Amino acid sequence: MGNYIFLAETGADIPAEMAQRYDITIVPMHILFGDVSKVDGTFPTSELFAYYKKTGKLPQTSASTPADFAACFDALHARYPDKHLIYLAYSAVTTSSYQNAQIAAKGRDYVTSYDTKSVSGGQAIFILQVARYLEANQDATIADVDALVADLHGRVHMAFVPSTLTYLKAGGRVSNAAFLGAQILNIKPLIEVRDGVLVSTRKYRGSMAAVSQKVFRDFTETNRFDKRVIALLYTFGIEESVRENVTRLAQEAGFEEILWFETGSVVSTHGGPGSFGVAGFTQE
Repeated sequence: MGNYIFLAETGADIPAEMAQRYDITIVPMHILFGDVSKVDGTFPTSELFAYYKKTGKLPQTSASTPADFAACFDALHARYPDKHLIYLAYSAVTTSSYQNAQIAAKGRDYVTSYDTKSVSGGQAIFILQVARYLEANQDATIADVDALVADLHGRVHMAFVPSTLTYLKAGGRVSNAAFLGAQILNIKPLIEVRDGVLVSTRKYRGSMAAVSQKVFRDFTETNRFDKRVIALLYTFGIEESVRENVTRLAQEAGFEEILWFETGSVVSTHGGPGSFGVAGFTQE
């Protein structure tokens, strides 16, 4: 990628082919199953749900550590001593990965870190925009990247709808009363990423098949999405018909590039199985 190499955590849910295409090194986050720590991305997310079903306890997510970053920084610098490393981080207010990367970057002037203020597919397309910009502008400086990142911060929007509140309740993010009311009324909250923070902004009622289409229309139209690219997200267990119907809507709406991302363990612990999300950019 010219003068630059990119890094992002496993929580960005970047597919292997995208990572290879744009020279993106994936830094591990961690998942705690009780006393057992596993590296995010090394096991299927179905294990999360099986563990919760068996134990009644939700696995805990853990940030990439300073040691994780130091190992990646040193390995990349040894291999590409003339390249600058750009780390585009998972929202810094939701995990300490960004802060840990800054600790590891001390004394390494070949590293620049940015908080994308997004997660999962929102973070992934943020990185994709930066990568494509630098591919098209081989002489771009870090000052140019600074300006691009500042612009993208104001334009990226992401939201997801959990198919059930079971996992949000288990993580202490909704009360028992809210959980019971939502179960009875078949209510699904829209969880938006706003300035890096996950916020419940709206409620939908109905099946995921119907809600996913409503969310797609409402979110893309309200935020006046740029039609050049859109990210669609899903967790393990979603019905294939949901993906097919939303893809059709995206095509009919005129989106030129439709990217599907399966969320890994970090986001899946919030949404549970069968969840749906969408991310994109407002028009310039």
